[in-house]
Amino acid sequence: MLRVRKSAVGWAVALALTAAGLTPASPATAQPAIDWRPCAKDATAECGTLSLPVDWNHPRGERFELALARRVATDPAARKGSLVFGPGGPGDSGVDRVVTGSSRFSADLRRRFDIVSFDPRGTGGSHPVVCSRDLLAQQPQLLTDQAQFDATLAGNALLRANCRARTGPLYDHVDTTSAARDLDAVRAALGERRLTFHGSSYGTLLGQRYAELFPDRVRAVVLEAAMDHSLGTRAFLDTQAVTAEGAFDEFVAWCDRSTACALHGRDFRAIWTGLRARAERGVLTDPKRPGVLLTPFELTRLTHKEFYDTWRWPGLAEWLRTMGASASPTPGVAADAGATGDAVAPYPFAVFCQDWSLPVRDYREYAGHLRRMARLAPDLRYPTAVFALVTCLGAPAPVANPQHRLRVRSDVPLLIAATVHDPASGYNWATNVARQLGGHGVLLTYQGWGHGSYTSSPCVRRAVDSYLIDQVAPARGATCPAIAPEA
Repeated sequence: MLRVRKSAVGWAVALALTAAGLTPASPATAQPAIDWRPCAKDATAECGTLSLPVDWNHPRGERFELALARRVATDPAARKGSLVFGPGGPGDSGVDRVVTGSSRFSADLRRRFDIVSFDPRGTGGSHPVVCSRDLLAQQPQLLTDQAQFDATLAGNALLRANCRARTGPLYDHVDTTSAARDLDAVRAALGERRLTFHGSSYGTLLGQRYAELFPDRVRAVVLEAAMDHSLGTRAFLDTQAVTAEGAFDEFVAWCDRSTACALHGRDFRAIWTGLRARAERGVLTDPKRPGVLLTPFELTRLTHKEFYDTWRWPGLAEWLRTMGASASPTPGVAADAGATGDAVAPYPFAVFCQDWSLPVRDYREYAGHLRRMARLAPDLRYPTAVFALVTCLGAPAPVANPQHRLRVRSDVPLLIAATVHDPASGYNWATNVARQLGGHGVLLTYQGWGHGSYTSSPCVRRAVDSYLIDQVAPARGATCPAIAPEA
């Protein structure tokens, strides 16, 4: 774990004030530079750290080290500046994205920009939140009665106290508002007057919040697979249920028409219903992990995850076919979480409960949510949003970065790159974000499938590159055609 230390004075205070949107006492104070060095995993990339306040409201207090990585522009003569990538998750590593996954960005972007990213506070190499592995393993997936509801409230309180004790003061400051202030400090340390940013999935919350806090420092902001941070408990769950069921329907339609599907020509929904029934009886095992039982929630979660990329669909169909063909075994065992005594594990999901207030009064209200989602998503009855509800149960209120309608007044429009059949960040979220941005946003629609579109649609990639490089936004109502999964 990276160290937390007390602040010195001088440039550190000036940086904190600047990133907090305040004016330092001495305008001539220089911004700190990042000490870039060859990365351990790949010396062709550069890694570094930036010292930042744990609590931006107290910039002279405790500090932590934000881990960053970059690849410099391949054509210095054509260089535009730095492009900062906001990783998704929550919990994805931006450092790893730059060091091992820079092919995500087009050759033209890599030629024109230094590609920079970071591990958001509380994750990866940026002072990760860590908690008891035993307590994390005890979190239930679904609740069955009031007694379990009450036990989960108590267990979550114990887990929060444990995480706070093991992580230190940063635990209470991993929200996206704090991360947006970190992002502005990164911009300043890179020497950029304005920010060029591409956020993906959960990283779009960071781009949205930055544009709200620092509208005059936005050069270009891409929101790919955008989150809608204006939704209360019911709307959040309902939109996720509709999105997940829509992705299931698209997979079934593909299986019906494509011979690449191992279940082509068969009644897929009947097979799925049988698998879910076996999971509910506790007799469905994972063919990839012999003897390991799949709960109804795990069956749904693992299936839904494979909808993210169409190249995964044939493998998903084969996995489901194998399970459907196997006889009901002697009941196995649940997956071993590996919990041992005082062991700790990273918990990057902590940020979610500081960004979202999803209160549920009691089990009766919780069960009502489940029944309603089952009507909206009769096949995928347990979208992963259900687990978020359980994990954040009893979280202190108010949360640090509560839901609200976007209030962006930048002089350049934000670009929302949305996929009609996105299985996670639903198109319903993208259109709602576009409405909230009004004239300060432009929606680009990819008519296809998958979580995100920049890497799967050349049309989207060209439009995003033009926006990032030349600040030319697509025309309003612009769309890109679908690329069939068969292709």
